Amino acid sequence: MARVWMAERWGSPDTWSFVEREVPRPGRGEVTIRVRAAGVNPADFKHVASPRPGLALPAPIGYEVAGELLELGPDTEIASGGGAPGDPVVAFRIQGGYATEVTVPASDVFAKPARLTDEEAANLLLAGSTAAQMLDVTRVGDGDTILVHGASGAVGVNVLQQAVELGAHVIGTASENSFARVRRFGGHPVAYGPGLADRVRAAANGPIAAALDAVGTQEAVEVSLELVPDRGRIVTIVAADRAKSDGFHAVAGAQPESAAFRDAVRPRLLQLAAEGRLQVPIARTYSLADAPEALRFLAEGHPGGKLALLP
Repeated sequence: MARVWMAERWGSPDTWSFVEREVPRPGRGEVTIRVRAAGVNPADFKHVASPRPGLALPAPIGYEVAGELLELGPDTEIASGGGAPGDPVVAFRIQGGYATEVTVPASDVFAKPARLTDEEAANLLLAGSTAAQMLDVTRVGDGDTILVHGASGAVGVNVLQQAVELGAHVIGTASENSFARVRRFGGHPVAYGPGLADRVRAAANGPIAAALDAVGTQEAVEVSLELVPDRGRIVTIVAADRAKSDGFHAVAGAQPESAAFRDAVRPRLLQLAAEGRLQVPIARTYSLADAPEALRFLAEGHPGGKLALLP
């Protein structure tokens, strides 16, 4: 038996149940993982907050984990090849990661980079693949100067690092107490608030090629539209309504094209992490039993890094 967090009705994490549940043995193309750390993301609670197409309750919570293989189904290898009981792994785009054990498709499971802790590995791929897609749809490349709204957050920090890999120069909005984190990961910080567009212009000393919005505020959208003439090079992961009305990109993991991209980019992100070129700052860890507390802290807005649940 495993312990699993389940949403049995629509609502906040305080309505979830922490239950015992039989973990099915893996069939062909599946593996069972003993979870060592579960990543904590806003999507974990947003996706079960209210009814949404394609999701039925009760629903297990959690999209990414790190742990060790317990069992592989017949004639099954993990996505990165091979695999044996005891091997450390990371899994993303799964369901039910807030658990002590979970059986998942082997195609979503990869060898864990040795240099990452379980907490780091469990928080790499959702934020990392989101950041990668934002850079992809806005065609960011060598020599571009780009604006990232929310540069000190989980997705923003990933954008900073991946943009540097592409040869881009990044101006990132943040509160002043987060400037050091933006600089640490290769960005030039500017404070959000009145006068933001002018501060960005001064920092850029030239055109802004693209704007990537990870906060969704009216200020972020308006400044992006003001500074970037090509709306095909503006993207948001929050302000979908504004993207539709103003003609720029909005990406989300539930979109089929986003899902396909995020699946395909996982090996590259793991390779970057294995080489030390993609880091995952961890702010806090919580017991798995304290998942609602972790999500309340995340919802406050500025955790200063990623959170992990530890069975």
